[in-house]
Amino acid sequence: MKTLILSLVTLLVAGTLVMAETQVATLRGSTDLTAEPTPPIMQQAENKDLKRERAYPQQPPTIPHKIDGYQVDLNFNKCLSCHNRKTAEKSQAPMVSITHFQNREGQFLIDVTPARYFCNQCHVPQLDAILLVENMFIDMDTLVSQGK
Repeated sequence: MKTLILSLVTLLVAGTLVMAETQVATLRGSTDLTAEPTPPIMQQAENKDLKRERAYPQQPPTIPHKIDGYQVDLNFNKCLSCHNRKTAEKSQAPMVSITHFQNREGQFLIDVTPARYFCNQCHVPQLDAILLVENMFIDMDTLVSQGK
């Protein structure tokens, strides 16, 4: 009887391991662990310099151009070389929102507040890429017009 129970437990454990092995999905696909897989092709950033519609109120605008190689750190912010209030007219880029000059206490500063200095926390470039997952998002105007 003990032998039968031990055999069944062993069979159950072995079956579970085999099933787990076949059901695990990995980013490596079928590439062996010792081999280096071919990386997927990098998608190209949109570079249309056209403003996109916003899908909801208070949505940060997306970046309509490439930002590869832009330095945005404690020492320098490349975005502000065009979008700063002092340079926007000359560069013809939209000026940073006035809210970006307001600190947490509600005071307006002469320059962008440190809390808003790192643009990529909210603003992102867009890629010309095929969607990997169906997007079922419904924008605010569509929801309002449908009465939902």
